[in-house]
Amino acid sequence: MSQTAPVSDLFKLQLRASLELETTNSSAKEYAKNTTIYTFGDHSDCVYFIESGQIKLTMSSPGGKECLVAIHTAGDVFGEMCLSGVVGRRESATAMRQTVVKQIQCSKFFSRLVNDSLLEGFVKYLAVRISDQQDVISNLMTIDSEQRLGKTLLLLARKLGEQNRHSLIIEQRITHDELSKMVGTTRPRIGAFLGKFRKLNLITLSPHGFIIVKEERLTAYLDRAK
Repeated sequence: MSQTAPVSDLFKLQLRASLELETTNSSAKEYAKNTTIYTFGDHSDCVYFIESGQIKLTMSSPGGKECLVAIHTAGDVFGEMCLSGVVGRRESATAMRQTVVKQIQCSKFFSRLVNDSLLEGFVKYLAVRISDQQDVISNLMTIDSEQRLGKTLLLLARKLGEQNRHSLIIEQRITHDELSKMVGTTRPRIGAFLGKFRKLNLITLSPHGFIIVKEERLTAYLDRAK
């Protein structure tokens, strides 16, 4: 796990406490699984805070090819590009499960950061996000698709997973199609790589079809493959 994670986690806790006091300038809304929160091109001056659940951010090319760029969970902020003054959403946001988000206008969000001394924490939180995105870009350019899938599974397991002895259970159905969009390869190759990982006992499947990642085994395997 990233060494900067504790810094990010602290900010999320502090922001949650701050927004619990914010009742006049923000509102919470519940979204059912697969419900769209906003789409590319939508105009909005609101930032979103996830109180519970998970959302995914996707972008599409002019040809219609979709890329899954991020998955965010409870405590995360998304839609923050509006803070820069950019008009129109650059991505689409969709609930991956029953999700509750609080939305707050940009000006009011800035006020909360300043009034509750959270501005420095927010900058560090965004820096961690940028670092994670740089890692993703680097992986796309420098390692093969099997290793990218392994690293993606580790990232998802550490972000979404529940600890179970020496494993992390991703209690969220991530489809082969979604993995292919994250990794940048085809669905058949994703299936083949997952089959290989299962044979090597790097991952297993729960009775409910959730992926169980053997964190130490998969990490060691990827290190040997460098």
